[in-house]
Amino acid sequence: MRRTQEALTWADSGLVTLGGLGDRRAMTTNDTPRDPHPYVGMWVTADGFIRQELLPNGRYDEARGSRRSAYTGRYTVTGNHLDYVDDTGFTATGDIRDGVLFHEHLVLYRENDERARQGA
Repeated sequence: MRRTQEALTWADSGLVTLGGLGDRRAMTTNDTPRDPHPYVGMWVTADGFIRQELLPNGRYDEARGSRRSAYTGRYTVTGNHLDYVDDTGFTATGDIRDGVLFHEHLVLYRENDERARQGA
């Protein structure tokens, strides 16, 4: 039996399952509240300069230094992989490994992760 990996995306009701990667029909229910995806929240570089917030509605907001909302857009989650589409149309990817977000050339940690304060 072959297992297919499920993809997750966002709808008005929150995170929804797209099914197997080849099945792009969103299966949603509006009568069951959903917990936020475990990746939702603030991710920061060790020096705190870049702060990327993954929002529960499938959007992200990235601050750089004192520049708030330097980059904004949407993201989808497939397993441990993230696909980003910036509001300008720029695309990027990321992967979560051992609780660390590797986003293109960046390494981000959960805001409360001890590793996030090592560069401060």
